[in-house]
Amino acid sequence: MEKLRFGMVGADFTLRAAMVLFNYPKDRGELVALCDHNPEMLKKFKEEHPESNAVLYSNAEEMFADKNVEAVFIMVRDQYHKALACAALEAGKAVYLEKPMALSVEECDQILETAYRTKGKLFLGHNMRYVDSILKMKEVIDSGMIGQVQSVWVRHFVSYGSCYFRHWCSHQDTCTGLLLQKGSHDIDIIHWLAGGFTKRVVGMGRLSVYNRTTDRLAPGELPDRTASWKADCWPPLGLKGLVPDMDVEDHNMILMQLDNGVQASYEHCMYTPDSERNYTFIGDKGRVENIGDFGNCEVHVWTSRTRRNAPDIVYKLREKEGGHGGSDLKILEAFFDYVQFGKKPAVSPVAARNAVAAGFMGHKSIRNGNMPMDVPPLSEELLKYFNENYGN
Repeated sequence: MEKLRFGMVGADFTLRAAMVLFNYPKDRGELVALCDHNPEMLKKFKEEHPESNAVLYSNAEEMFADKNVEAVFIMVRDQYHKALACAALEAGKAVYLEKPMALSVEECDQILETAYRTKGKLFLGHNMRYVDSILKMKEVIDSGMIGQVQSVWVRHFVSYGSCYFRHWCSHQDTCTGLLLQKGSHDIDIIHWLAGGFTKRVVGMGRLSVYNRTTDRLAPGELPDRTASWKADCWPPLGLKGLVPDMDVEDHNMILMQLDNGVQASYEHCMYTPDSERNYTFIGDKGRVENIGDFGNCEVHVWTSRTRRNAPDIVYKLREKEGGHGGSDLKILEAFFDYVQFGKKPAVSPVAARNAVAAGFMGHKSIRNGNMPMDVPPLSEELLKYFNENYGN
């Protein structure tokens, strides 16, 4: 098997680009091109990786025109996803697009239309679909153990949430909001395990804590990207080095009506002392819940009447090698399987679009007096094509 020759847009290896650089299967792929508009990033890459023969580009379209590049990873700010994904698909490249798919429903649909017209390969970076705790809950649900899912409750506690208020994620024009940037992971899992997509959403949320900090970055001052993961990054009101202006909410909550009748709630908070995703799926015969999300964690199942601290079944899961509970390794392997062998990915572009759509309309609800918002449907033509050629 020949190695897949791929390029990457985005050379900031303090972010998600590092996941690709350090974890892609070396026996199956080769980084042959790297693009970044910042020459300092490219210079740093060359200094730290003198052994690399990757061609360095400052212009993405020039890299897309390189016939030696068969596939591209798009690992840049969300505001550039649509333009870069469409350009890469037009150039005939297989595309790995980091989540969220784009900043709006309209932009997502433009990407889907391009993939449909070019018949290109489009893979979305929703690595939560490869996390052991999620897969175990899906296994429980699919087995019928808890009956038919009727209600879903999801809470996401984010102790490092101040990181989103140190850079571009703090602004609506470059991020839309954290229901997309952060919440698209969880909304997608709600859809996947509940077996439906959101058709109506109502939201509440506000910027309640980080806007009250006082020691902000000076104009032109660069943020400390490691600060939000340090033990002394507490309490929230005492933090230093946040952006001088911000307009996205630091906590959000949405109620979702799915197209199959399931009702779901999703809440996340960016200033909690602890970090964990907690999913609860309730069926007409029982319920399943995760205790811990990555690494050494448990999945609890209740199928008889008892107390919360006495589940009928406890599945104990163990730490896996690789970031995000081993899911980073799994999703990269899945991308190579898709491009090299044609194996359908776990997440379809339609599912990624609908995760963005629920979050996008949720923010519209929040910012318009908590009015219920309907999710715009995807065209039947696109829906049929992607359902036939992708996973779920």
